[in-house]
Amino acid sequence: MKKTLCIIIALLMTLSLSACGSKKQDSSSKEGFQPSLDTNAESHINIAGGYSNFEALEAEFDRFNEYYPNVELEFTKIDDYNNMIGTVLNGKDAPDIYVNYSWMYGREQYKSCIEHAEDLSDPELGLDLDCIRSNIILKTDDDTLPMVPVFSNTYGMLVNNDLFEKAGLSVPSTYQELVDVCRKFREKGYENPMMGFSKEETTSLFTLTIYPYFCETVENDPDAVKKFNKLDPSAGEYMRPSLEKIQQFMKDGCVNPDACSKIENNYEAVILRFFEGDVPMMICSGDTVSGTKKRESRSESFIASPFKYTFSPVPMSDKGACFLDMPNLQFSVNKDSAELKMANEFMRFLITSKELNKMAQNKGLMSPTKDLSYDRMYSAFGNVAGSRILSPEEIGLTDDAVKQLRQAVYGVGTGTMTIDEAVNKFGGFT
Repeated sequence: MKKTLCIIIALLMTLSLSACGSKKQDSSSKEGFQPSLDTNAESHINIAGGYSNFEALEAEFDRFNEYYPNVELEFTKIDDYNNMIGTVLNGKDAPDIYVNYSWMYGREQYKSCIEHAEDLSDPELGLDLDCIRSNIILKTDDDTLPMVPVFSNTYGMLVNNDLFEKAGLSVPSTYQELVDVCRKFREKGYENPMMGFSKEETTSLFTLTIYPYFCETVENDPDAVKKFNKLDPSAGEYMRPSLEKIQQFMKDGCVNPDACSKIENNYEAVILRFFEGDVPMMICSGDTVSGTKKRESRSESFIASPFKYTFSPVPMSDKGACFLDMPNLQFSVNKDSAELKMANEFMRFLITSKELNKMAQNKGLMSPTKDLSYDRMYSAFGNVAGSRILSPEEIGLTDDAVKQLRQAVYGVGTGTMTIDEAVNKFGGFT
């Protein structure tokens, strides 16, 4: 009996230790994040940006408060953000964390945005930078990292998946397939197989369709990029293949320009027109896609006849579609913050696949992380071959040079300029 009793006690102790170990393991793996500071610490963190509201970020505040209940996090909207953030950073009420953009780097006007930024590549900060696609991380001259992407962006087309299924067609993956699909939809009675905003050059359908194609033509030609960035008049020739492609795109009847001219803006008007349910493909940016979920309830047509939709790249080449991968919103930490340790702790919490993906889904934007399969809306971009992923960050194109391209392609796309006129005017567009 003594032997039997000892065996029973040993078994109970083993089970007890196993249960304790399991509980300890569950606790230690919670969310994959472990606090490194006193969880009872009191702090106030102010994050500044240009959004009028940032509900997705505020949801992250709540999650962070599960670890640090006495830390108050606040998002502050700054009017005329791009022009005012430098002044705010130099003032007494400077934010602890602030929104930054790659295009601000190297510009005298935004010097403060870079000078105030902490180097987020410092390994002692513990940020999981490996979870972010490396091609959208800003490359600086001194190898520091003043900002880190929290959202990314791209150009493509909203696809009415139900219409494709009904017509027995597949989403096109090459330019010829795109032309054929548009023709087949017209034969089935759809007057506008593709639509997009066309009233202004900045975010016109012409820019959104051709910019990835243009990047493909210069990605392996650093001399072309240098000339293009310097606005050398002779660099206008580098635009010619793209201008010829957009002209062909219009001649092939993929887009009805008269129908597109009725769309008032490249955000709500584009979304609501797409929700009418008779447009198989709507050209837009990821920023536009982010507003779709909230606007489903504002469309009487969509409420009456809802349908499935996703976002896919526009295939402008017979080599296949390109994924133009760009950072969207980026965060910097103010190195002069009085709450620097806690600001860094919040960034360590946020910069993980789990939190970035969760915030991107809540906001409706594309995540900057390496895995896009988690989000059905953007999963098509995750299927693009690595050789077809293009990054303006890596190519080195400047915003000033791209503005010239936008205006040239708008002139050719709308038929107000010939290709030769657009090429010869490079560097002279205002």
